[in-house]
Amino acid sequence: MNGAIAVVGIGADGWDGLPAASRRALGTAEVLIGAPRQLDLLPRDACPGERITWPSPLRPAVPGLLATHQDRAVAVLASGDPSFYGIGRTLAEAVGADRLRIHPHPSSVSYACARLGWPLEDTETLSLVARPLAALSAALHPGRRLLVLGEGPATPAQVAARLRDTGWGGTRIRVLEQLGGDRERILDATAADWPHERTDALHVLALDCVRDPGTLRLGAVPGLPDEAYEHDGQLTKRYVRAATLAALAPAPGELLWDIGGGSGSIGVEWMRAHRSCRAITVEKSPQRAERIGRNADALGVPGLRVITGPAPEALSGLASPDAIFIGGGLTAPGLLDACWDALPAGGRLVANTVTLESEALLADRYRRHGGELVRLAVASAVPVGGFTGWRQAMPVTQWSVTKPGERA
Repeated sequence: MNGAIAVVGIGADGWDGLPAASRRALGTAEVLIGAPRQLDLLPRDACPGERITWPSPLRPAVPGLLATHQDRAVAVLASGDPSFYGIGRTLAEAVGADRLRIHPHPSSVSYACARLGWPLEDTETLSLVARPLAALSAALHPGRRLLVLGEGPATPAQVAARLRDTGWGGTRIRVLEQLGGDRERILDATAADWPHERTDALHVLALDCVRDPGTLRLGAVPGLPDEAYEHDGQLTKRYVRAATLAALAPAPGELLWDIGGGSGSIGVEWMRAHRSCRAITVEKSPQRAERIGRNADALGVPGLRVITGPAPEALSGLASPDAIFIGGGLTAPGLLDACWDALPAGGRLVANTVTLESEALLADRYRRHGGELVRLAVASAVPVGGFTGWRQAMPVTQWSVTKPGERA
């Protein structure tokens, strides 16, 4: 193909570990682009092309750099498999996948599973490269095996500290360095006793997750314990929250508007449903907005976006949502109409209330737009003298509806 770009994966074993097709692509390239470490792995007699190191920041420079050399044979070096958390995605977005000829090398994850004897298909992988450390928390479950791609020499110590601080100090950490190369090494200790401040920059962390006694158990489905949240009473309680998330029906990649965020529980659990789910929480109280951010970090979804301001004014300019939840402020003038107008065809809207005034608004919208109008009532067993009785929580009226039509 005219203008094709060879994207060649290379490991710690360097030139010796490359198959013939990868060697040919590098040997015939007029321009070789990569990180200094990768370029240093290539023998100059076999790869005589001009060598160019990526500038920083990398992503904005990619289109211009490739355009400069569009009339020359270009090969781009990548660590391991270019399509697995690698440069392959960036290149495809910049120039189109049809211009790429990708030569994959075994990824660090494939090497790690081979060394550990873990089945690759059952092993979850999380990247902390240019991602917040707090994202780790959402992936932690007792007995779970987890591979973590580290960003630099300090990542293992940072992960160990996070695990200790959040009640996972018994987790076994193995750091697999320089996989596939002559300097391959494995470091092994628990998070509570991790002794290494720095490791080799080229590494993968393997975690055998162990929850410390007394640490709150968090499941993988909506309806986390209320104790998981910092709140001031403005919290959609556990059983109503589970029913609300069921009505919102999050799917991978979708965006939620959570209006009247309170403690942020709906946005948090929407994002925990799948790592690609996104959410924007709108909360008019600055104190509650800060609290939402802390809850998002603690529960492993630091990407939750928090907007401080009143709705509907604060909704202006936001990306189009796939679903909207209104947990507070229903009586604000124009809020329901603004949300309905912002919702695309096929989008879902769910609103909860405990007041008669807001309930009347929901009943009116139910008459106009259909959907479901339900009342959720939860009672808890409590001591009554020497016996046990039921204490009824305030019933919640919930309206849920899908906007007619198909999303373009």
